[in-house]
Amino acid sequence: MTHIRYEIVEHDGGWAYKLGDVFSETHPTHEGALNAARDAAARQSMPGETRPILYQDAHGAWHEETAQGFDRPETEVSDTEPNGAAKA
Repeated sequence: MTHIRYEIVEHDGGWAYKLGDVFSETHPTHEGALNAARDAAARQSMPGETRPILYQDAHGAWHEETAQGFDRPETEVSDTEPNGAAKA
């Protein structure tokens, strides 16, 4: 099973969550970004429909695959307190 981690980071004058090199929208507060990341992680792990998907890779090439609705990743949210201390 795939494992993905959303990270809470300072971004663009506020706070965002990040998955790999991709940032979410900027939230004015750390708590807002944390809540949004928890919501995204929960939705990402929910089963859905099996259907075709189209996505672009890091090199700009497009790919089409069939996503199995039951094949969902394990998710986690990695949070750092605004003062830089890791949060358990």
